[in-house]
Amino acid sequence: MAVVTGASSGIGAATARRLAAEGFEVVCAARRGDRISALAAEIHGRAVRCDVTSSEDVAALAAEVGERCDVLVNNAGGAFGADPVSSADLDQWRAMYELNVIGVVAVTKALLPALMASEGQIVVMGSTAGQVTYEGGGGYAAAKFAVRAVVDTLRLELWDQPVRVCEIAPGMVKSEGFALTRFEGDQAKADAVYAGVAKPLTSEDIADCVAWVATRPSHVNIDRMIVRPRAQAANHKVHRVFVEAG
Repeated sequence: MAVVTGASSGIGAATARRLAAEGFEVVCAARRGDRISALAAEIHGRAVRCDVTSSEDVAALAAEVGERCDVLVNNAGGAFGADPVSSADLDQWRAMYELNVIGVVAVTKALLPALMASEGQIVVMGSTAGQVTYEGGGGYAAAKFAVRAVVDTLRLELWDQPVRVCEIAPGMVKSEGFALTRFEGDQAKADAVYAGVAKPLTSEDIADCVAWVATRPSHVNIDRMIVRPRAQAANHKVHRVFVEAG
């Protein structure tokens, strides 16, 4: 069995489909119940409405999963806003920390007994924002740096247990809704993130990485996988080609 949080769209939905194709029964967990119900029906999985920032929802998810879990993909997360630190919206910072960090810890803690029973694999969706900072990304980078610290600490603490721990840190992924959510529905700002980039990563690219990590032999641990499109040499260095009209 595999559990994917944030499975209602983007990387989460693509990962659920990919793991189902690998033969896992997938528990699709997310806040949008209608979307995960449709996805679960499509892949013959199970849908559990779960807000990872709610202790009650996380407990209900663990109860649904039961005693064994082969793979946990902590994918639920997101970025809110792009203000400089000097004018930071602290509510957005708190929301990002709760979702990206506390949510990961809560779900991992709840499902750890089932993962240990199955010699399971934990995959945490980080970001290259958790490796190198950039202007306007302070709140998101702070959360993803914390995610990286959680992953590395967890691996150390579980060193004598039959559980593997991996962070996948994507760079520029043109996934459903990520940039649009960050810019509060401003389509022009969301489109500008990918402007001129011929081939940013897709959700399916990242799902493929998750599936590869999850299907390694039980003695093989992939500590961290940093994945970027070829056009992105670093967070701040992206090859863009603009074609002039006319």
